Amino acid sequence: MQHDIAIVGAGPVGLCLARALAAQGLRIALVERQPQEALAEPAFDGREIALTHASIRLLRELGVWPHIPAAEVFPLRTARVMDRDLPHELRVAADGGDRLGSLVANHLIRRAAWRAMQETPGIDLYAAATIEAVHADVDSAWLQLRDGPKIEAHLLVAADSRFSETRRALGIDADLHDFGKSMLVCRVRHELPHEHAAWEWFGLGQTLALLPLDEHLAGAVVTLPGEQARVLAALDETAFAAELERRYGGRLGRMELAGTRHVYPLVATWARRFTGPRLALAGDAAVGMHPVTAHGFNLGLASVERLCDLAATALRRQMKMST
Repeated sequence: MQHDIAIVGAGPVGLCLARALAAQGLRIALVERQPQEALAEPAFDGREIALTHASIRLLRELGVWPHIPAAEVFPLRTARVMDRDLPHELRVAADGGDRLGSLVANHLIRRAAWRAMQETPGIDLYAAATIEAVHADVDSAWLQLRDGPKIEAHLLVAADSRFSETRRALGIDADLHDFGKSMLVCRVRHELPHEHAAWEWFGLGQTLALLPLDEHLAGAVVTLPGEQARVLAALDETAFAAELERRYGGRLGRMELAGTRHVYPLVATWARRFTGPRLALAGDAAVGMHPVTAHGFNLGLASVERLCDLAATALRRQMKMST
C-alpha cells in the first residue's frame, strides 16, 4: 500500500506530525504498537508537560489545543532554582508579569492530539501493529507488518520513543546515557500556596521539582537512585506524604498524595544522525532529553514544525518527499 509518508509511533509527536502533514494533502500511514483504545483514552501517567508559547502556538495551528480542557491548563509564572540549603536562589520571571508557559498533563496532550488526528482525512492508522521488517534506502522505503500489509512510502519517519526499534533496525546508532537514577512523579495537595512558581531544588543525594497546577495542587518530582525511588513509591499514603514533607523541607506545609505514583528510569539518548535516504527521526527517537530540561516535548514539536516546513517546500517545488 503506497503512502507519501509513513510514521512509526503514535505518541504526541507522531500524532501531531501525522495531523500536520495530512493537512497539507499528503497521504499518511501511522503505525503504532498500542491498541486504538489506549491511544484514544490514554491513562494518567504522572507527567506534567511545561509548554512554551511557541509550542502552544503550534498546537493551536494543528487544532490540538481546543481539545485540551481550559480548566486543565495551568499558568507557569516564575521559576526558582535552589541549591541545597544555600540562602540564595535563581529566580526567573516572564517580562511584564506574563506567564513563562503553561503546564498540561501529558495524557491530556496525547488525548487531544489523537482527537485532532481523528478529525483529519488522509491518515491511515495501523494500531496494535507489529513491524516485522523495515527498509529505507535511496530507491525505496517500506515496512512490513505482521499479519498486515506491506506499507510503502516516499519517506519514513521514526517517532517511536528514545528507545526506537525503528532507528535501531535501520542501522542508526544512538548514544545512551543511563543516569543510574529514577524519577518518581505524582500529584500532591499542599497547605501553603505555590504562587504558580516551578521549583528545581538540587539537594544532597536527591533532586526535587515542583510543577504548579491548581491552587494548592502541584506535580511533585523526586529524583533518586533507582532502589530508593522504588522504596519511596511503595510507602503507604500517610508515610509517603510525611516523607515528601521532609524532603521538601516543609516549604509547602502539610502535603498529601492526590493520585497515583509513577517511577521512570532516567536515560538520555542522542541519535548519531537524524536523517538518511528516505528517512527522518522525530521527537525522542532523535533526542531523548533529561527531564530536568523540561523541553523534551517542546523540542519534539520543533521537529514536527521543521519536517512540515520541508514537506511544504517539496510540495511547492514539486519535489519528491525523499529529497
